[in-house]
Amino acid sequence: MRTTLDLSWRLLRGGGRRGLLGSLLTLAAVTVSTGLLLFAVGANHAFAARSAADAWRHPARAHGTPTAIEALTTDYVRGKPVTVVELAALSGDAPVPPGMRAFPKPGEVWTSPALADLMRTLPADRLSRRFPAHAPTGTLGRAAVAHPGELVAVVGRAASDPSMTAVRADTSAVDDVASPTRIDRYAAASDSSNAFLYQVLAAIASVLMVVPLLVFGGAAARLTVARRDQRLAALRLVGATPGQVVAVTTAEAVLTAAAGAVLGTALFGAALPALTRIRIAGGTWYASDLWPGVWTPFVLLAVPVLVGISAVVGLRRVVVGPLGVARRETPPALRAVRPLVFLAIVVVFGLMAGTLTSLGRAGLVILLVFLALAFLGINLVGPWIVALIGRIAAGTARGPARLLAGRRLMDDPRSAWRTVAGIALTGFVAGFLALLNPSAGALRHESADRLEISVPAASAERLASAARDRLRGLPAKVTIDHRKDAPRQNASPQGTRQKDSTTLQATVDGGQDNVDRARTALTGLVPGHTATTEADAAVASGNLLADLRTGALTVLGVSFLIAITSAGITGASAVLDRRQTYAMLRLAGTPLAVLDKARRQETLIPLLVMGGGSVLTGLFFAAPFAMGLGTSGAVTLAGFLVLGFGGVLAASALSRPLLRAVTTDPAPRPD
Repeated sequence: MRTTLDLSWRLLRGGGRRGLLGSLLTLAAVTVSTGLLLFAVGANHAFAARSAADAWRHPARAHGTPTAIEALTTDYVRGKPVTVVELAALSGDAPVPPGMRAFPKPGEVWTSPALADLMRTLPADRLSRRFPAHAPTGTLGRAAVAHPGELVAVVGRAASDPSMTAVRADTSAVDDVASPTRIDRYAAASDSSNAFLYQVLAAIASVLMVVPLLVFGGAAARLTVARRDQRLAALRLVGATPGQVVAVTTAEAVLTAAAGAVLGTALFGAALPALTRIRIAGGTWYASDLWPGVWTPFVLLAVPVLVGISAVVGLRRVVVGPLGVARRETPPALRAVRPLVFLAIVVVFGLMAGTLTSLGRAGLVILLVFLALAFLGINLVGPWIVALIGRIAAGTARGPARLLAGRRLMDDPRSAWRTVAGIALTGFVAGFLALLNPSAGALRHESADRLEISVPAASAERLASAARDRLRGLPAKVTIDHRKDAPRQNASPQGTRQKDSTTLQATVDGGQDNVDRARTALTGLVPGHTATTEADAAVASGNLLADLRTGALTVLGVSFLIAITSAGITGASAVLDRRQTYAMLRLAGTPLAVLDKARRQETLIPLLVMGGGSVLTGLFFAAPFAMGLGTSGAVTLAGFLVLGFGGVLAASALSRPLLRAVTTDPAPRPD
């Protein structure tokens, strides 16, 4: 083992200036892959942490002797939701809520840091008078708050308080409200459909990011493949056993990948403060949530293992036929089974797509599997299509540059595919997200100045008179809408409508400030019921739409970073791999401009074909879940075309000075 490590280290150090450059390219690729992989894993960890912080607010019916009563209400201030958890003790051993030192006493109000700041900032008649204590009794800890800007209040009540016996509005909407429930513990798993939806979206986004990352990471192990194969073939020809060659290559790849994994972790740590500012689901992030936690060592271990496996897989030619490698024989053609496998994935998905939405969590798992298979299918069929493109380009060539590009694509389609694989996989992501990214026009603009509250029909006139008294001094008009039974505000504990309810309406002039004052004035008018506007109900939908756009841009940003980095690194690596070929062509009299044009066409021709094909594949896989191709979706596709092709061209241009360098002195070099 020590001899193997010594030899691997000597080969890394003794590869010459260009050999060192090749190792640095691999190191850079692994660094970027590790940093982005940690981001993808951290995003799932963060959504899971948010779900855990939200779970305790949804009452879990007692299985044993009840020790407390818990209720959930959602209020609003300045258009933002305020989660209000009301608790009343039934015995001395009531469970202490997460993020608190003790169970709240009647009249106490514990708030999140953001709500405490808002209560100090806003006038009392706009917010703090809604609570029994106008100043917070204490501050909720991290375990009780989902994100730094969340507005949460825990209010202590007596068990006999009317609000702890009153049925809440719309108890079927577990995200917003919950009627008083006798509990003996707090829920460990969130019943919130929003929490589940965001975890689903995070899982889909992770697959859209992680699979291209794994492909890129695997390709990183095969950078400067020609140089490595020549060197290892020489070792085989002088007597090294296949096992020794595999061991040397594995050690060399793992050493480089381990260093890249450590640098990638440092890169992710440096970027963490900026990542916490991304707003999703109504707020930014805690750094501790975005950090993958216990998953970090697994990622640090998985990256070198993946790179080592990819390096070993690429050794088959060297181990089996070192003489052919030394003679630079053309590798065998790719098999036609590749497009058949890809076609099978598409056909099977097409047959099953219509049933996925009805399968719940199982449908999500199946969708994630198909997305991963689609990525792998594109990566599998890509080299085969590149070889086909090369035959067509060479057969229709009318100039030396096109002929050189076509012949190169035919001779080594795998290398050419590695250069455009990133943007091709990004095309799939762009096509998939385009149909899941509707424009803001999809939402209706609801009224934000008409407050509504459900009241018993028999008491409607009395409560309307009381509401007018409470709103005296504000530009508000109170009416009773007997035609509206307020389906969001008249549910029994079993979720059935109460036929004796009606809606009290208060139309408030003067903007958001007066609406908030009216909300405060109407608090407690009907125990367990809060005054809300139609716009309040659209807040969650608006947040979700904004989050879809943010998520799409984030995933595409990561994908473009992968694609452009991949194009730049693999393009430079390809020039190093072919430096002897370029040098011989230059000695034969081929102008440098022709070689550079051939190098560009070798990238552009497959890019046009594979980029368009991957976009169509992404559209096909998103079609069963399409939300419409709105303005945002169209901009997503347009941005992909501009940024994707422009980025790859810019990354490819970085290889031009390297091409000039390797052809300036075409004499053979010892490295």
